[in-house]
Amino acid sequence: MSDYYYSFFFGMYPYICLTIFALGTLIRYDREQYSWRASSSQLLADKGLKIGNVMFHIGVIFIFFGHLVGLLTPHAVYEHFVTAEQKQLLAIIAGGIAGTIGFIGLTILVFRRMFVARIRATSSTMDILVVFIFWVQITLGMITIPFSLSHHDASIMIQLSEWAQHIVTFRSGASEFIKGTDWPFQVHLILGMTIFLIFPFTRLVHILSAPVKYIGRPYQVVRSRGARR
Repeated sequence: MSDYYYSFFFGMYPYICLTIFALGTLIRYDREQYSWRASSSQLLADKGLKIGNVMFHIGVIFIFFGHLVGLLTPHAVYEHFVTAEQKQLLAIIAGGIAGTIGFIGLTILVFRRMFVARIRATSSTMDILVVFIFWVQITLGMITIPFSLSHHDASIMIQLSEWAQHIVTFRSGASEFIKGTDWPFQVHLILGMTIFLIFPFTRLVHILSAPVKYIGRPYQVVRSRGARR
């Protein structure tokens, strides 16, 4: 592939996505707080929601923080405790388990979104697009496992970590670490960055405020029907 492909998608595109993610989220919170919600489909159809929702969130949360720590922790920090090969094997096992849990949960949610008439009728194009992107992204993550196993020296893991660390520290030459990597890793990275790109325009924004809103919520006084006023 051309150098422009690598320099754009793995050099410039991350910053484009992060900029739109940050500015878009701030603008939406300032101007459209009423739309800042998850809009649960539980009232439309309850079957499968709880198990699918729980499995999906457990898997995705574990995967997200696993990627965050795994990609952004410099090799020098852990090399005295664990080898790169051992770290890669741990990441594959833990990520494989979390990915499987998330995949099963999301498949249930995708089925609800696409084939339960009442939910499909109230779903926007963006709602369907988001669950589809997440499903493809988790699938791609699972596809990368055999490719990672083929690199016994953990070289691919170190390359991806170096790329991520160069991006977040604004160092040049980040795209060079992606050259020569297998296609599932490249598509996985591009789609992952795209999720940040579309984030402000979807229901995903509720992720940022749900815990804060809960902690700062006003007290609610609840009385039984028979209580005196």
